[in-house]
Amino acid sequence: MNQKNEIAGYDIPAVESWISENTQGLTGPFTWTRLEGGHSNLTYALLDTHGRQAVVRRPPLGELLPKAHDMGREFSIISGLGGTKVPVPIAYGYCQDPTVTGAHFYVMSQVEGRALFELEDAEEYLTVEARGRVGDSFMDVLAELHSIDPDEVGLGELGKKEDYVGRQIKTWYRSWLASAEGAKYDDPTLHELHGYLSDRKPEQGPARVVHGDYGLHNCLVDTNGDLTAVLDWEISTLGDPMADFAYALNTWTEPDDILVNRENAATNAKGFCERTKLIERYASKTNCDLSDLPYYVSFNHFKTACIIHGVYSRYMQGQKPTDGVDLDYYRERIGVSITMSQQAADLLA
Repeated sequence: MNQKNEIAGYDIPAVESWISENTQGLTGPFTWTRLEGGHSNLTYALLDTHGRQAVVRRPPLGELLPKAHDMGREFSIISGLGGTKVPVPIAYGYCQDPTVTGAHFYVMSQVEGRALFELEDAEEYLTVEARGRVGDSFMDVLAELHSIDPDEVGLGELGKKEDYVGRQIKTWYRSWLASAEGAKYDDPTLHELHGYLSDRKPEQGPARVVHGDYGLHNCLVDTNGDLTAVLDWEISTLGDPMADFAYALNTWTEPDDILVNRENAATNAKGFCERTKLIERYASKTNCDLSDLPYYVSFNHFKTACIIHGVYSRYMQGQKPTDGVDLDYYRERIGVSITMSQQAADLLA
């Protein structure tokens, strides 16, 4: 439990008053408990005077980029998906008045379950049999998300619908070019991959809601191995569902992967299925053509290389403190991501 005078970012009386007046069934004062994870957003579990539970979420403190940590975006997405089979928390209320506590915030239901970040999470929380069921549920939920017409759930204006992958390639390649000098790191293979991915880009089908960071770290799982909620929708947009699917596959680590520092990944625990079964499950649920799947796997590793490269560059230029930071780890991750992107691309030749 957290003492209320230790809670940064929230004007407790003002927030509790707003919640009591603007949501149904929640009555302050509340007991506040900090929840970890969630891209540094300040997220707390609330317990009201009648034992009812909820979660409140606002952006981190400090100056933010204009589109970063968009609470209104997250709230609109869980509101839109609330009537579908995609498991999301119930959207209780959104406060867009920053004078209440210095930032926008929203309140949602608290869902039972646990996110799986590391090997120990899976081993402590799930039996071997339950781990074997996680993959099916993980893919079933993603397939359900990708089956939804965003216009039919009020999310048709969430983002541009056309050329999702093409726009992403341009964005992250510009990031690489802008970061190369500061990082003192360039790689001709990355430039070759940029050209190849740009030229080989498949035609996009109907735009769907793409989560953007769909992995077990952003899902809650119950002890039976079933997903109870998908969380952290702040970078979700409209786009190519195949790119979202391939990203999910890339997060599903297997023991023999060459990824850096992922030996402790949750899906390395005994009982989790292999990625091939995830592919079969998704295909059976969507009937989609997977002939271009290696392209999308390559694209996601390319994107990851560019993202980590940008972070590495900021460290190298002194824009982020390096105390306790293993810079060699970041540099190695860039190289491994490029290698994995190339390996996937080679499967298309």
